[in-house]
Amino acid sequence: MSEIYIHNHIVAPSEIDELGHANNVFYIAWLQDAAVAHSAALGWPGRRYHQLGLGWVVRSHAIQYLLPAFAGDRLIVETWVASMKKVTSLRRYRIVRQGDGQILATAETNWAFVDFASGKPIRIPPEIIAAFPIIESPI
Repeated sequence: MSEIYIHNHIVAPSEIDELGHANNVFYIAWLQDAAVAHSAALGWPGRRYHQLGLGWVVRSHAIQYLLPAFAGDRLIVETWVASMKKVTSLRRYRIVRQGDGQILATAETNWAFVDFASGKPIRIPPEIIAAFPIIESPI
């Protein structure tokens, strides 16, 4: 498996706003969907985190919107883990329109690893760290 995870999405008419392009709120959903799918592909689906009572929560998102997405656009959401520290992980993304290869957005999410019962940050277990390859810069 490539260290950069590829998640496909087709922009739905319901994701289009009054300006005729995908609303920025949906970009967050696309990032989340890609991150969850990547984790599952590496052997860490949501149910496995829930069995441990531990998992990821978002601390922050940063997105740079470069070009709009339109209904029917086939998108590739590329994602990779850029770093893992004691209790946090930085994940990066590129959203690319498949038809013309244009980068529509770049983003990053800072995730914290928490105990679900207490909601408090907890050290990321070694088996989770080992499952996610670190790519500081994909290019």
